[in-house]
This record gives sequence, structure tokens and C-alpha cells, in this order.
Amino acid sequence: MMRASMSNTQEARPVARQVSSIAESDVSRYRWLILLGLITAAIMEVLDTTIVNVALPQMAGNLGATTDEIGWVVTGYILSNVVVLPMTAFFTATFGRRNYLTVSIAIFAVASFLCGTSHSLVELVIWRVVQGAGGAALLSTAQATIRQVFPREQQGIVQALFLLGIIVAPTLGPTLGGWITDNYTWNWCFFINIPIAAIAAFLVTGFLKDPPGTRRRPQGIDWAGISLLTIGLATLQYVLEEGRRNDWFESQLITRCAIISAVCLVSTVWWELSPRNRHPVVDFRVLKNRQLAGSIFLFVALGFGLYGGVFIYPLFTQSILGFTPTETGLALLPGGLATAAAAVICGRLLNGPRPLVDGRILIAIGVAIFVWSMWRLGHLTTQAGEPDARFALFFRGLGLGFLFTPINNVAYGSLEPETAQQASGLINLARQVGGSFGIAVLSTYVESRTQYHRSDLLTNIYSNNPAVVQRLHMLAANLMAHGYTAFDAQRAALGQLDQIMMRQASMLSYNDAWMIILMTFVLVSPAILILRPARHGAAAVDAH
Repeated sequence: MMRASMSNTQEARPVARQVSSIAESDVSRYRWLILLGLITAAIMEVLDTTIVNVALPQMAGNLGATTDEIGWVVTGYILSNVVVLPMTAFFTATFGRRNYLTVSIAIFAVASFLCGTSHSLVELVIWRVVQGAGGAALLSTAQATIRQVFPREQQGIVQALFLLGIIVAPTLGPTLGGWITDNYTWNWCFFINIPIAAIAAFLVTGFLKDPPGTRRRPQGIDWAGISLLTIGLATLQYVLEEGRRNDWFESQLITRCAIISAVCLVSTVWWELSPRNRHPVVDFRVLKNRQLAGSIFLFVALGFGLYGGVFIYPLFTQSILGFTPTETGLALLPGGLATAAAAVICGRLLNGPRPLVDGRILIAIGVAIFVWSMWRLGHLTTQAGEPDARFALFFRGLGLGFLFTPINNVAYGSLEPETAQQASGLINLARQVGGSFGIAVLSTYVESRTQYHRSDLLTNIYSNNPAVVQRLHMLAANLMAHGYTAFDAQRAALGQLDQIMMRQASMLSYNDAWMIILMTFVLVSPAILILRPARHGAAAVDAH
């Protein structure tokens, strides 16, 4: 019986090798179609984030919601997305990457349809939470799959192409969302996802296969880790989203959520690294890789500057510089194109067994360009026009292009494909959390600095100040020329002077905000020194 068993085992090995070889051959043959499917899914996820923002006022009107209430359409999505991101490795290993990606695309599509057919705010927020949970895999698992399907020498260009879709989508989102809202209804901002999801699901299901042995049945589920992580990240995101509206720690709810978040997240790290936990839902041990740790540190800053900047830019240009929404979008467009071009150029430079340029040099160039663009934005005046802002934003976009692709290349180039999924979840989480911190910090900072600068400017407003007297006389004379009486003109002139002063205070506060982003990048730039050049020449898991 022993000989028979050995004979059967020996016969089974060639069969297993043959099955594995066939699977690898199929993936190798169709890897570019797989890439197209993953890019399509990622574009859908990112596009849906920005396209919805434009339609929020119409949603609020149709659903009878206040401005604060309708904000939960965005907050609910981000909450669930952030919670699921670090757990994508666990779901991928449990269900297989093809199954998990396909189900995530299906969940996203179904939730999009149900969002579009919602008749109440509660219903819409519930389906947005479901949609956010499905969207987590469309970035994290998709990016890890690219690392596993393509060999290292091709990672530069394929990561650039993947990031190109992620970068272009937010630029097109507001324009597309505005067009849909103006010509149809807000519901179509969700319905548009359905045909995109169908294409992505067809390409992923039809051409992506899992290598034999990659899917495993969990020997145990880390319920404690899942619970701590869910509560910790959810309360942290709530604090960042709602803190400013509730005056931060003046609110007991915000204070309690912050304490709960801190305790749960610290406990999560301790439990996931504990020897007693044999099946951690998040493997923080991958952070022992200094390449990955340094890259995640840079991604937090990148998220801070990217999402924080995108948040304050429309407020800055429309309230201070007087741009229309169309002018605001057009000023962003050249920067988006510059990002796309720089990402592709970096991809080409980093592609191949021997990259033409060290990725760390490209990252340093990107930081320098981005810092210079922040300096330009931080020194604009109230007299600046659209060309001034567009020029600074163009170089901001160029700098981002020199950051996205090289940081990804360095991070994934030092990892074995088997650990790419854990790393991808942490990288995308770092960028998302960095963005949430950026929006929370910068929005609060702009408000507080506006009041500070207004108080500072008020010290110069007194009756004996010649400059004040001259300005009031000019304003009053102009108003009297338009039919105002002397008394009414004097009162109106004081009001106009107050508006001018408030505009100047706001301008100075936005200047300070751009400089905060600048300082953030300067402070994290030493992380470049701990990076090493990405390794090349090794094959991917299932592309031999």
C-alpha cells in the first residue's frame, strides 16, 4: 500500500506541475488584458469618489437633507473603505484573488444601482457604505495582482499605467459629474458605474487565474483583530471627518471617539504582532522591510498634500481669486496632464532589468518640484489671475507624477510577490488616512488662520491711519458717483473696507495652508535616504 501511495504521489506531481504550467501560461498570455480589467475597476472606484461630490447639493435638495447630513454620503463610503483596506490580504488569501476581485466588482455595481434608486438619505448612506467596502479591493488587491502577474523588470511601466488611470479619473470626475447633474439627475452618477463594472468583471473573470496553492482555507479567523481594527479605523475616520463641524475636542463625542480610536489601534498592533495570535488578519511584520516602511511614510505625506490640496484649491480660487467652476477645472487640467506624462516617463525610465535612473533620484526630483509649486501657491496675492494659478498647478502635477510611480516601484520592487497583497493594503490605507488628515488639518487651519490674520489686520484700522482715511475717501467718492448720499456712502465704504480686509485675511490663510503642505514634504523627505534601489530581474508569482 505504501508503494502504491508513493506511486500515486509521483504520478500526481507531474499532473500538478502541468496544471500549474498551464495556469502560468494563460496568465502570461493574457496579462495585458488583465491589466486593462484592473485599471478599469480602479478608475471606476476613484471616479465615483469625485463624481459624487459635485452632485451633493442636488442630492440634498431631492432627499430633503441638510448640508451636514448629505456629507454622510461621502463619509460613509470612506469609513467602510478605510476599514476594509488593511483586511484585503486576508480576503484574497481566503477566497482567491479572482473570486475576491470579481465579487468586489459585483458588490460595487449592485450597490451603485441601489444608490441610484434610493429614495431616502438613510437608504443612500447604507448602500454607499456597502459600495465603499466593495471598492477597497479595486485598488489594493488590483495593485497587488499587477505585482504578482508581471515580472519585476516590467513593473515600472505597468505600475505607471495603473497609476495613470487613478490620476486621470479624479481630474475628469468633477467635470463629468457636473455634466451629468446638469443634463440628467444625480442618480446617473451611480448608474454610470454599471457598464464600467461589466467590462472590468468580464476581463478579470475571463483572463485572471489563481496559481495553484495560493488560495487557502483559514485555519482560524482573527475576530479580535478584525473587531479592534474596524472600531479603531472607523472612529478615527469619524473624528477626522466630523471633528471640524463639532469644534473638535470641545465635543464629548469627538473626544470619546478619539480615545477609543487610539486604544483600539494600539491594541490592534499589539495583538497582530503577539505570538499568541497565530492567524493575524493584518501582518504588520512586512513593515520590517525598510523599503516598504519608508515608502508608506512618503505615501502618508503624499496623501496629505494630494487630497488636502485638492480640497482647499476650489475654495481658494473661487472665494479669493473669483474663478468660476469652469475656470477652476480648466486650471487643474494642465496639472493633471503633467502628472500623467511624468508618470509614464518615470515608468519608462524604471522599466527593464536595468533601470535608466535610480528611483530615489526621481523621488527627490518630485519632492523638489512639488515643494517649489507649493512655494509659488503660497505667495500668490489677491490680484493673481488664472494663468498664475495654472502655472503653479502645472508644476504641482508634474511633481506628483515624479512621486507616484517611483515610490510604488521602490516599495514593490523590494517585496516578494507573495507579500505584495499585505503591502498594497497598507500602502493604500496610508494614502487614504494621510488624505483624511490633510483635509481635516488644512480646513481647520484655514479657518483659524483667517481669524488670526483678520485680528492682525484690524490693529491697523484706526481713524488716524492715513492709508485707511485715503481708502475710505476713495470708496465713498466712488459710491457717491453712483448716486449714494454722503452718509450712506460712508457706511457702505466701511462695509467694503471690511470685505477687502476679510478677503486679504483669507488670502493669507490659504498662503499659510500651502506652506504647511510644503513643510510636510520637507520634513518627510529624509525618508528617501533609507530607501534602496528596487531589485529587478525576478519573475512574478504566476508569470514564469
